Amino acid sequence: MTPSVALFDLDDTLYPYPPCKEAGMDAAFETARELGYDFDRESFDEFYQTGRLEVKRELSGTAATHERFIYFKRALEEHTGEPRAGDALALGDAFWEAYVDEMELFPGVEETLETLQREGVDVAITTNLTTRIQLAKVETLGLESDIDLLLTSEETGREKPGSVMFTLPLARLDRRPSEAIMVGDNVGADIVGANAVGLETVLWNADPDEPLEGRRKPDHRIDAFEELTEVVL
Repeated sequence: MTPSVALFDLDDTLYPYPPCKEAGMDAAFETARELGYDFDRESFDEFYQTGRLEVKRELSGTAATHERFIYFKRALEEHTGEPRAGDALALGDAFWEAYVDEMELFPGVEETLETLQREGVDVAITTNLTTRIQLAKVETLGLESDIDLLLTSEETGREKPGSVMFTLPLARLDRRPSEAIMVGDNVGADIVGANAVGLETVLWNADPDEPLEGRRKPDHRIDAFEELTEVVL
């Protein structure tokens, strides 16, 4: 049966993540230097990692675990022993502004989403991270007219592979799991989570060397985004 709704991950599925992250880190580093912090790039990366690892340890499974404002807040507290609220805001703003400015869709994404919409397939994005940042990404990528729904893990209180990240968008679109397909790059979050609630799955832009077996194996694997129309339609 042809799916009537396609769920998509956002980060590293609809656009490439690494160049955006690198642009964000470059901008945050330059901002830290402008604020008077005596970092070279290596020590700045170590500074960033102290905040990131602390947040990952304490907030794993929540949307906040990806939030760079919190990373910088915690890193500054560790580095200076003070809150440094203004500096944390400046570093977070620099990171996300440069990150979003660097974003570009993968080839074929816009045309594929338009084709799905034209063929009557609802399109939803279900994504980990906080809502404000993900809204900014969708707007910057020009996806507003191509999607019917955006759901973030901040809204649900659970991250993928939690079942609510798949069942809630389907409920809002009045669709059953048997009518849906999930497209993502992360096996543990997108494929395992969607398979567990009965969705058909498509793996795209994943590590080609990652072993896939058992419940980790997607129903389909594509090497170019345009191939998705052959799977769905």
